[in-house]
Amino acid sequence: MNRPEPITPQGEPPVSLYARHEPVFNRRIDGKFRRIKWAIMVVCLAIYWFTPWIRWNRGPYAPDQAVLIDLAHRRFYMFGIEIWPQEFYFVAGLLIMAGIGLFLVTSAVGRAWCGYACPQTVWTDLFQHVDRLIDGDRNARFRLYKAPWGPAKIARRVLKWAIYLAISFATGGAWIFYFADAPTLQSQFWHGTAPMVAYGTVFVLTLTTFVLGGFMREQVCIYMCPWPRIQTAMLDEKSLIVTYKDWRGEKRGSLKKAQKNPGEYGDCIDCNQCVAVCPTGIDIREGPQIGCITCGLCIDACDRVMAETGRPRGLIDYATLDDAENEKKGNPPTRHLKLIWRPRTLVYFAVWAGIGFALLFMLGTRTHTGLSVAKDRNPPYILMSDGSVRNGYALRLHNMQNRPRAMELAIEGLPGAVMWTEDMGRAQAARVLTRTVAADATQGVRVYVVAPADSHGQAFAFTLTARGDARESDTAKTQFDAPGDE
Repeated sequence: MNRPEPITPQGEPPVSLYARHEPVFNRRIDGKFRRIKWAIMVVCLAIYWFTPWIRWNRGPYAPDQAVLIDLAHRRFYMFGIEIWPQEFYFVAGLLIMAGIGLFLVTSAVGRAWCGYACPQTVWTDLFQHVDRLIDGDRNARFRLYKAPWGPAKIARRVLKWAIYLAISFATGGAWIFYFADAPTLQSQFWHGTAPMVAYGTVFVLTLTTFVLGGFMREQVCIYMCPWPRIQTAMLDEKSLIVTYKDWRGEKRGSLKKAQKNPGEYGDCIDCNQCVAVCPTGIDIREGPQIGCITCGLCIDACDRVMAETGRPRGLIDYATLDDAENEKKGNPPTRHLKLIWRPRTLVYFAVWAGIGFALLFMLGTRTHTGLSVAKDRNPPYILMSDGSVRNGYALRLHNMQNRPRAMELAIEGLPGAVMWTEDMGRAQAARVLTRTVAADATQGVRVYVVAPADSHGQAFAFTLTARGDARESDTAKTQFDAPGDE
């Protein structure tokens, strides 16, 4: 299929709409925000890599891995909390809290998540430190990039990419340990006996980390990630973002020009240090833009230049657009806490905290006994020789504790009814039966209920009660079918 050429004035060659990507070589900087990024990066990587190796004693009947997504047994363990499939609303609630938390952070401090804790940011930051370790700082990396290929350049590239690959492999390898016992899976992995899905997962995550963190970097943030577009719609004049105070910095000029023409030039000496340290390569002096991830490194760079030139800090700073306008009029800057706690962020926080307290309340009041029932539909009932009617039910008894428990299964609300299970005879029928359910397990039980023929259409319930110190119970409602229901 032929592509249409861009429309150009007659006689002129067509204009290419393709722009070749220019890599970003950001300079090393030290300062308050750089140290915050260091701390968050170390904490995030430590949590990711070491969490699967933390042990948590749940007794002899449950796994001892502190955080485990046990897909085979459909369980989710997090320290002392165990989530069953029927309790997936806890996971849904946490996901909703994460989404609202992102809204809260964005409305309060802009793209702070992107600048400090996003996985793409953390791993890109780590790879950029590898760049500096192997190739040197910004100027040295730029010269090496422009230099022709030779033995020295090839050796540096191979070494650097090998470190990239090792970090990427450790990233992909750590992920699979969240889904199985980490020591066991590690032994199986190196002996070639692990499930094929484990090898496939490690391969995919290693490849994506290597490519996205090692080479695409800022392109992921600017072009691939949808979150910057969503965040842009959530920001307003009262959002705390990295702001260049143009009223103070313009007109730009060197120190010599400022000394020769007092009052004509602003505080910005056009040193481009804010651009040199930016991990996405943007110029914050051009105003808010999608490439700014609000990491604050340009603030560190600018504050250092201001200190060296004897000018007050804060030419680039965390500020709202409204507060920048107030400063322009000569008013003192507003304290950041006052800027953050405004009606919009308070509403987000109230919703976020409300969901969190609701989850904690449900977690604290939930029982560790569960019961579900399914009525036989074919046939709906069977007439017995003595004139009574029999119905069949498939029950599932849930013991959500890490020890076996004896449980009583009872009928409520069906006068004259008795029941028995498949492994019993009708001679042992009763209104209350006792079953022992294994630790942290679900037991399927087929139950037959016999009731008088006049019980047609009557609603009743099965009740499961755990024996022991803490008597917990659960009820499942159903219906008894008999002749006369048609």
